[in-house]
Amino acid sequence: MRVAAIDCGTNSIRLLIADIENGTLTDVTRQMIVVRLGEGVDKTGEFSQAALDRTFAATDEYAKLISQHKPEKVRFVATSASRDVSNREVFVAGIKSRLGIEPNVISGDEEARLSFLGATADLVNNPDAPATPYLVVDIGGGSTEFVLGTNAPEQALSTNVGCVRMTERHLIGDPPTAQQIAGATKDIDEAIDQAAKVVQLSDARSLIGLAGSVTTVAALALNLSEYKSEVIHGSRISADQVHKVATDLLAMPRAQRAELGPMHPGRIDVIGGGALVLDRIMQKTGITEVVVSERDILDGIARDLAK
Repeated sequence: MRVAAIDCGTNSIRLLIADIENGTLTDVTRQMIVVRLGEGVDKTGEFSQAALDRTFAATDEYAKLISQHKPEKVRFVATSASRDVSNREVFVAGIKSRLGIEPNVISGDEEARLSFLGATADLVNNPDAPATPYLVVDIGGGSTEFVLGTNAPEQALSTNVGCVRMTERHLIGDPPTAQQIAGATKDIDEAIDQAAKVVQLSDARSLIGLAGSVTTVAALALNLSEYKSEVIHGSRISADQVHKVATDLLAMPRAQRAELGPMHPGRIDVIGGGALVLDRIMQKTGITEVVVSERDILDGIARDLAK
């Protein structure tokens, strides 16, 4: 079955058109455009017109690809920022007019389920898979999902910390000040404590990290001169490496971060916040390494469509 999955988050909108046969997912095309849909949402409670325009323009591009590749099923999923806004109906109408389908503004629990499915489907019966149960952590722009499970999610919570939200709320300096970093750290630690009340973090035998903040931290820890998905996927990055990368990023001015080879232009402003979230999770849980996955909620949406 050929399916098309769109994941519209706080920072980026991504498209996966894939063929799925006997549980194997094969990419037809995988695209990402940074649109910063959630820009300013934490402060204003609504999408700005500029952010909507960027998102609609990207959706127009994806509509062309969907028309070209003719999937049997299409699903558009919107996550953290879209849950929080007062003008959600403008966003929904704009997407429906372009794709002919209504976007699903999903709950944090559904986001966690799809992230877990995407991250772990390839690990079933894989002799090189990390030990179970897994703690899957999906660090997005507006939220971070914590999901514990082996073959399916057993406990999950979505928390309101992410790279865009922490940057806009705290990390506004260039580079951020020690006081700003301390404020972000306090918010992140409180979110981890909140997650620990629902998700038994201490039961996890492996940490699997998802999304662009995690993969970019991995690329920097591996000293890659450019972003190489095939090297990053499945890599194991130690807590000490994550801490060093996070500390270095938060000490750099924007211009220096922009010169880093693996850095996507749309992550330059917010990567420090995302790296700090991952660092604090590892410091507070005592987990010594993160297994980095390029498979995430986008793959989970596609697999769910093929059921």
